[in-house]
Amino acid sequence: MRSSGWVRYFTRYAVLAYLAVMLIVPVTVILWRTFRPGLAQFYAWISTPAAISALQLSLKVVAIVLPLNVIFGVTISLLLARNRFRGRALLQAIIDLPFAVSPIIVGVALILLWGSAGAFGFIENNLGFQIIFGLPGIVLASIFVTLPFVVREVQPVLHELGTEQEQAAATLGSSWWQTFWRITLPSIRWGLTYGIVLTTARTLGEFGAVIMVSSNLPGESQTLTLLVNDRYNRGAEYGAYALSTLLMGVAVAFLIVKTILLVRRARAARQA
Repeated sequence: MRSSGWVRYFTRYAVLAYLAVMLIVPVTVILWRTFRPGLAQFYAWISTPAAISALQLSLKVVAIVLPLNVIFGVTISLLLARNRFRGRALLQAIIDLPFAVSPIIVGVALILLWGSAGAFGFIENNLGFQIIFGLPGIVLASIFVTLPFVVREVQPVLHELGTEQEQAAATLGSSWWQTFWRITLPSIRWGLTYGIVLTTARTLGEFGAVIMVSSNLPGESQTLTLLVNDRYNRGAEYGAYALSTLLMGVAVAFLIVKTILLVRRARAARQA
């Protein structure tokens, strides 16, 4: 009994110490260095033309990536949850590929495909539409790294729901769109919302894939994460800390939203 209690306390304090070293201390240092010069200086760092432009570009990328991934994610989730077909396991593995592949490799692959010397280089060379080192390249990289989030949140919900309600609606004469809008979509709303939160957070914080396909020019193709790296490399450390704090604040906001969604999702499951 004593041994069990000792092990329990040791495990608890070991976990707390690990979290302190790996999370609390680094975050505290960043916050201290950010706000040491004062709130006015912090505001000046995050309101420069380069910072505002980077924020606008990051939000623009989210506005493009999010609806595309929602449409794709819900469609693929319905395909995987409601059908059995040859190659289904392979499709599942392909969807999980972004979890296994380094974002740097993703960027290199996109350059080999869409760059001026790549497989689809004629798009830039002949049509004059630049993909790599522009906004389209950043969007493609962000879509790839966030591809699984909606699928992996919606598909389990569809499996749990089954097909009884959808079949009953079809029997009563509902079209596929009416069935989806009135039955399927309300049933998957929590999983879909959770996937949207994760997709948005990852898009805003992506660095590895984006830096490979971006020209990193301020005001043109420099996202917030790229601006943080650029400021740090140029010796403007405190400006980098300020933007890091801004991104961290966004991450905390999404974490709060995620926690609220998990609580509501659990409560809805108990009431069902």
